[in-house]
Amino acid sequence: MSAPVATSSGQLPGLRRRIASMAYEGLLLIGVLSVTFMLPHLAIGMAFGIIFPGWVLITHVFVVLSAYFIWYWHHGGQTLAMQTWKIQLSTPGGEQPPLARLVLRYVLAWPSIVYFGVGVLWALFDRDHQFLHDRLAGTRIVFKRD
Repeated sequence: MSAPVATSSGQLPGLRRRIASMAYEGLLLIGVLSVTFMLPHLAIGMAFGIIFPGWVLITHVFVVLSAYFIWYWHHGGQTLAMQTWKIQLSTPGGEQPPLARLVLRYVLAWPSIVYFGVGVLWALFDRDHQFLHDRLAGTRIVFKRD
């Protein structure tokens, strides 16, 4: 696939490492969504016989995942999977991204991934092999600074 790319601020992780981190993140999110989404809806459904409409369920998932990702990115620049793969989120200049950029990255990641992974495939053609949502949000995935 792709080897690490050298930049003025060091080397960027290769595409394989970032996709492996995304796959591991998917496994971790099964647990997060089980506790914060599935269990509450099962309890409400069993206790009150209520089934929420689809838009409520999708909104709930969107909010839960936004809290997970934005909180972790804002507090250290890494989710649990990113910690495992020793990568973190930063600006192109190497600083911690401001909260507004983190929210923008999260919102842009949805269509980037949901529409057949076009934003991930973008990395094959990007000069720094960055995902489309990172390019648009002004963020990038870098190796963890010690």
